Amino acid sequence: MSDLLFNLSECVEYGKINSDTQYPKHLIGKKGTVELTEEALNCGFSPEVILADALIMGMKRIGEKFAQGKAFIPNLLIASKAMNAASTILKPHFQKGSDYHKGKIIMGTVKGDLHDIGKNIVKMVLEGNGWQVIDLGVDTSKEKFIESLNENKESHIGLSALLTTTMLNMEDIVNSIKLLNYGTKIFVGGAPLSSDFANKIGADGYFPDPHSFVNYLDSLIN
Repeated sequence: MSDLLFNLSECVEYGKINSDTQYPKHLIGKKGTVELTEEALNCGFSPEVILADALIMGMKRIGEKFAQGKAFIPNLLIASKAMNAASTILKPHFQKGSDYHKGKIIMGTVKGDLHDIGKNIVKMVLEGNGWQVIDLGVDTSKEKFIESLNENKESHIGLSALLTTTMLNMEDIVNSIKLLNYGTKIFVGGAPLSSDFANKIGADGYFPDPHSFVNYLDSLIN
């Protein structure tokens, strides 16, 4: 990894948005995610590389610390803000400006969970790769997923959760959607999740990063 991308990932991990951000101590006065993302683009790094090798890596490290009890919700929140600031700069570079869509994905953070940074990252990558995303936002109930699916029966569904308490709500949503017999594929994602959990609740897949998710979706139509 280049020094530039590593520095950007570190700023995400510690929540440093720009040079004015007065934390963490060892990065005070240095560039933040806004400046470094722009610099990376100007240096010729593709938005896909910046996202995968810097932004997602930074979020992965803070997520691992959270799982180990070495970081807490406030740390995740400031990291998410820094990530979001960088994502805002990257988003136009992912958009292809085409009316053609490969298919539809209904996405939402499940009931009881107000975190959406992971969902928004996946949404950005999906849209940049030609998929139409119907974003239901956060704190999304089972009924809201079903209502949207009834209106878009050809869609797949993506469920997101950050908290171990709210990820448990996914099983009820998965079971209810499967009962409709639409043949809808349901995917789950979020820091505390795993393939084993996805299999346990009857979901059709879990992907650790948005690019592997996109590649799988593309394989469904090829």
